[in-house]
Amino acid sequence: MPVLHLQGVLDAGTLSAVREAVAELPFGSGAHTAAGAARRVKDNEQALPGAAADAVGQHIRDRLQAHPVFAAVRPRTIAALRLSRYRGGMHYGLHVDAAVIDGVRTDLSFTCFLTDPDEYDGGALCIHEDGGEQRIKLPAGDACLYPSASLHEVEAVTRGERVAAVGWVESRLRSAEQRSVIMALDGVLDALNDASPPAALRPALLRVHGALLRMWLDS
Repeated sequence: MPVLHLQGVLDAGTLSAVREAVAELPFGSGAHTAAGAARRVKDNEQALPGAAADAVGQHIRDRLQAHPVFAAVRPRTIAALRLSRYRGGMHYGLHVDAAVIDGVRTDLSFTCFLTDPDEYDGGALCIHEDGGEQRIKLPAGDACLYPSASLHEVEAVTRGERVAAVGWVESRLRSAEQRSVIMALDGVLDALNDASPPAALRPALLRVHGALLRMWLDS
């Protein structure tokens, strides 16, 4: 499954409110939430647990769940959401996210950017795939969604600070290949809504779409 760009997860007003709330939160070392080898390469800060951080996280969760691209991956559970901050050379070296976080299988990871690219230098999210490397720095309020099994890193921030919400998703479709097929069919069916196809085409595609969902969806 390719990296998905979710535009406008947070609108301007919501983004402003979230940023103001995050600015008031206490932060500590993020290394304690990493496990195994990831602990040795993680150098960032995370908002400390508490009611204020939980409220910010829930607000971002709600906006994500309302986004059509996020809904297309058939999310079952958002396993966790953490508010991270990088500044002064902080980075997160090459790692793969844990297979289970907070008791939930991690199929997909997401980063929702809370600072604009011109507010910091460095800090790109780099996702390494067989076909090469993707370097991602999105506008504040946008998010990206990618397979948790991907090898990835956050480059060192050399100016300013990079603030983002990160989290993990268990999908009702376990495999990346299944999600790609279903999302491709979703796109075809949406396109047919704006076209004039042969009368039998849409029902035939819906039958295939439904059959695949019944075959693959976890209950």
